[in-house]
Amino acid sequence: MNLNILGYFIYLFITGIIIVRVGRICYDNGNIFVAALIPDHEDLCQKANQILLVGYYLLNLGYCAMTLISWEKILSLHQLVEVIALKSAIIVGTIAIMHYINIFVLTKYIQKLI
Repeated sequence: MNLNILGYFIYLFITGIIIVRVGRICYDNGNIFVAALIPDHEDLCQKANQILLVGYYLLNLGYCAMTLISWEKILSLHQLVEVIALKSAIIVGTIAIMHYINIFVLTKYIQKLI
């Protein structure tokens, strides 16, 4: 049995769940945050947050799929767990960094408009 194929499925399943859950949480809480930055424009805030969510999904799911190219041949179950843990940790770290950069850019951009 090819452990790389099994690893791909496990990795995509784990990271897919993480990406969708984090995206949903950020979307729900982002509506409140963006609405506080741009008062009296709830429709604009809702649309901006939806665009951010779609971009988030496309970027992260695409990045996960692209990382599959760089996997080395997995020879043991120990190596399979190690590779999945490392690649998943990189995705979680990337999501966290992107979230804080997004908050920073939005805050600075809105402050310039006000």
